[in-house]
Formats: sequence, structure tokens, C-alpha cells
Amino acid sequence: MKYLIKISSADKINTDCVAVIVWSKATPSDEAKAIDGASGKIISRLLRSGDFTGKLGETQILHGVDGINAKRVLLLGGGERKKFNGKNASKLLRVGAKTLYKLNTASAHFALSSVVVTDRDSAWLVSRVACDSEDVSYRYDTTKSKKNKPLSIKAISVAPPTGSRRKTAEYALKRGQSIGKAINCAKHLGNLPGNICTPTYLAIQAQNLDKRHRSLTTKVLTEKQMQRIGMGALLSVSAGSAEEAKLIVIHHKGARADSRPHVLVGKGVTFDTGGISLKSGGGMDEMKFDMCGAASVIAAMGSVAELKTPINVIGIVAAAENMPSSKATKPGDIVTSMSGKTIEILNTDAEGRLVLCDALSYVERFKPKTVVDIATLTGAAVATFGSHVTALLSNNDALAKSLRQCGEQSLDPAWQLPLWDEYQSMLNSNFADIANIGGPRAGTITAACFLSRFTEKYHWAHLDIAGSAWHSGALKGATGRPVSLLLEHLLSQKA
Repeated sequence: MKYLIKISSADKINTDCVAVIVWSKATPSDEAKAIDGASGKIISRLLRSGDFTGKLGETQILHGVDGINAKRVLLLGGGERKKFNGKNASKLLRVGAKTLYKLNTASAHFALSSVVVTDRDSAWLVSRVACDSEDVSYRYDTTKSKKNKPLSIKAISVAPPTGSRRKTAEYALKRGQSIGKAINCAKHLGNLPGNICTPTYLAIQAQNLDKRHRSLTTKVLTEKQMQRIGMGALLSVSAGSAEEAKLIVIHHKGARADSRPHVLVGKGVTFDTGGISLKSGGGMDEMKFDMCGAASVIAAMGSVAELKTPINVIGIVAAAENMPSSKATKPGDIVTSMSGKTIEILNTDAEGRLVLCDALSYVERFKPKTVVDIATLTGAAVATFGSHVTALLSNNDALAKSLRQCGEQSLDPAWQLPLWDEYQSMLNSNFADIANIGGPRAGTITAACFLSRFTEKYHWAHLDIAGSAWHSGALKGATGRPVSLLLEHLLSQKA
């Protein structure tokens, strides 16, 4: 898809479809008024009929409108103009893009010159045109015999809000498209079945990024290499599987070599049966989504490189498959992590923290500015926040606050839970330094407490995406979250 800035009156633009906003109470925007005046009041007549009121998300296609250059007009309901905030703007753009994709059009234009988003700047709105258009274009057909027809639309242009600088608007489009593509990349990796998307497959995807972007270098550690550096916790998860675990390390060099990097660490359990602590059969197919944290890291690293982000970033994926077999780790087993801490494994279905803790210890060698891990870690996060909000815990309040703000700005929200010392004792073990579960209460917090034992040497935050990473039911599929939050975080950093 091509995204272009075109500064032209809505009635003069040459396109297959021009989209204009009508506000609540049938109040046309300036762009809608321009078309109305050129066409002999076609929009006014429609609004007087009461068939279109301007309710947020409402749509209407007008064909063969005389007096304008566009072949079609798409009316978009914007709701109350004074309440047109970021959330409402994104809802309007997503509805608009979905409507356009159903049409047999090669081009479309969003006429937004007069539009003001109450809590965002003009660059944000332009960026969301590309981001939301990419996001809603995603359709999965990789493992289907009948493939989807390609979208007919090839180019989307935008008339940015009045006063926007052209270079700023063009970069905003590029940034939005890159983020949208990264969201779709994460969705696609998450949606692939576990017999395709194995730890080795994830490693290949990371190596392919390396080939496409000069700023990226990728290193993949084998099980033998992990064993040599003492990653007993991670390897305890893959012990029961025929699939070899991988530690994938992707470096983006966007700043001086001595500039400390920002690090992302993704949980990449490509299928989670629960191991010997076997999950129930119902819904177990959705455990292919247990690598969505890894998918978000790989996707974000591609976007960081594409946008030539001027900082150093390292993406680490701890990839393994958790299976029951005669070689699988058992409840009651004790393993030694890379840090030297011993762990009593009370439940083999609490495996995510085991792959992450060794990856978080590995991170120390990079002397990072910040570390953010992303993991589908606990059912307790789903019980607390449902699918709307990502759980956030951190050992640094400034980092946590920044991530919350990034979530709000990117419409990919996270909310902080406490990481207090009072919860640490729930992980006490009679036989090891720490147990891998803390009992039935405060599961999201005790899981983060476990990880915090391995992150004491740097500023760290944990994003539990168990509720936000995928949808169940009729809309079953990966969401691509929290890619936009992660990229907002990284793109706002300075070397």
C-alpha cells in the first residue's frame, strides 16, 4: 500500500473515493461543505432526510456525485466535534478503512484539513491514517487452500490538518505505516499453528530481518550453547520436546557503539501444553498464542530498523516448546538458572517465567538503559483486566510511568500493579532459593516478583499480555499487541 500527502480541496481531488466527515446533528465538516457546494447540495439533501446523522462510526457511500473529481464520496460520522479525541478518531479511521476495502477502488483520499483531535496533534492523526489502514487490512489465509483476493486499493492519500508541515506529515505517514505493518507481522506470527511456528521458525524470521536491514544483526544460541552458559531454567521447559529451544538475539545499531541499549525480551513458548502439569483440553489450541510476546519483539525490531531509529536496541526472544514426555521436567524438580539461583518447579505450566528469567540474566551483559519483557504469562492478568488492558509491573517508577503514557498515546493501554516486598515471601521454597509459583492469589504480581529476582541490576518493566495478545471465539486471532506501545516507547527515546 502506498500512502501519500495530497493537499487539495475535497471537491477537486482526483481519486476513486474521497472520505469526508459529518459531525453529530448532521453538521458537515468544511470538506463535506466543499463537496456539497460543488455538487448542488447533495449532502444537504441527504442530511435533511435524516438518513445520515453523523453518529460516530456511521458510513454512507455516494456514487456519481456531479461537480467533483472523485468517483465516490464516503461520508464518515464523526460524532460530537468537541469529543473527537484519539480513541474516537481511531474508531472513525478504522471504520473508514474497512468500508473502503469493500469497494472496488484503486485509490482513496481522507480529507482531514479541518479536523482537530482534542488530545493529539496533527502528526498523530496523519500517522493513524496509515497505522489503522494497515491494521484493518490484515487477513489470514496462510494455511487455507483458498486464498483471499488481494485488496483492490493500492494507494491512500491524506490531506493533513491545516498548518501541518509537509515533511512532518510525510514522516508521520511513514511511521504509521511501519507500525501498522509491524502489528500485522506480530498477528501473523501469532496466528500460525504450532507445527509451523516452532522455535526454529522464529529464529529464521529474525535472521530474515537481519538480511533486509543493514542496522540489524541476529545471533541464535543453540541448546548446547545455552547449556554452556548455565541456562538451566530455560532448558527445563524444552526438555520434554523434540523441538530445540532457541535464544534469539537481534541487535539494532542506530547510535554510537558506546550508547547503552534499550532491550525488549519476549516469551516465545511456541506451544504450551502445560508439560507434566497438563492443561485441560478445552481451548488448548489457543496455546499457540503463547509466543505472542516473542512475535511482538520480532515485529518491533523490524520497524525500529525500517524507521532508522537513532538508538541502540536489542530484541531477545526466549523460544521453546513445552511438552510432556519421559524427558520432561516434573513438578518437584529443582533446576539452576543462569544467575545461579535454584528454582523449585511446583507447576510445569508456570513455564514462561522460567524461559524469561534466564533471558533476563543474559541481558545483564549489555548494560541496558531499560529492559521491557513481554509475555503471555498469567491467567490472573486476564481475570483482572480482561482483554482491554495489559498488566504492567516494574522496579522503576519512571519507566512504568513512561510506559503507561506510551500506552495511552498509542491507544494500546497498560496499567500498573504493585510490585511490593510483601508478595515476595509467597515464592518461598523449602528446597530451593525460590519456587516458580506463589499460590492461587495475586498470580500476576507473584509472577512478576519471580522475574524481579533476576532484574536487580537494571531498570526493568514487565508487560503481561495474556489478556490482550489474542481474541477468542468468533474473532479468534492474535491482536498484534503491544507492538504499538513498544514502538511508542522506543521511538520516544534518545541516544
